[in-house]
Amino acid sequence: MTTEDARATGKVTLVTGASRGIGYAIAEALVARGDRVVITGRDATALAEAVERLGADRALGVPGKAHDEAHQAAAVERAMETFGRVDHLVNNAGTNPVFGPITETDLGVARKVYETNVVSALGFAQQTWRAWQKENGGAIVNIGSIAGLSASPFVGAYGMSKAALANLTLQLAHEMAPGVRVNTVAPAVVKTKFAAALYEGREEEATAGYPLGRLGAPEDVAGAVAFLLSDAAAWITGQTLVLDGGRFLNAAV
Repeated sequence: MTTEDARATGKVTLVTGASRGIGYAIAEALVARGDRVVITGRDATALAEAVERLGADRALGVPGKAHDEAHQAAAVERAMETFGRVDHLVNNAGTNPVFGPITETDLGVARKVYETNVVSALGFAQQTWRAWQKENGGAIVNIGSIAGLSASPFVGAYGMSKAALANLTLQLAHEMAPGVRVNTVAPAVVKTKFAAALYEGREEEATAGYPLGRLGAPEDVAGAVAFLLSDAAAWITGQTLVLDGGRFLNAAV
């Protein structure tokens, strides 16, 4: 594909952590509306399979670890070389390798969570800003979590990182205005392999606190992200959109 082809057929979005789950659903929704996508992930094989499903003429995969600065630079460089632009960034890559009290969380693990969930998002944002967005505008959506909006027993390090990500959104929204809009979506439990420990074998119990009667699906998050990256959201920046099936409505119950 030439640069001219990409410019004629839609904007370009870089989605991190997109070989499966929420990230893949976001890439799929964006391709369906005409975007070209650059997707990243640690597993080169899974990433190649995702690109094949999305369409090799519509998607480009760049394998690597989100916290690796060289990978961040390479992903943006490949986007510019292949499509000539990178209008949008979706920071979806994240990790949560620990389940237990934060008072007992190994500090090395906490650093890994913060590095992957927060610092990598800043790194990718810096890269897209320098490569395209500073001069041409665009939008960024960070994938947060309701774990970052309240105390989160047993996933405290993850919640801490997502709270920091929400504040990073505010900082970027302020500094990148008026050309670039930056927002966060904060889902509750979404049925993915990443969140399986929170609902597998106890889905009825896990769903009981949701007024809408179900857990989230990757497509729920994808729809919200596609909206925030669209012109329909042109006056929205610095916001955290909660996607929780009404879960917080029961906070005081």
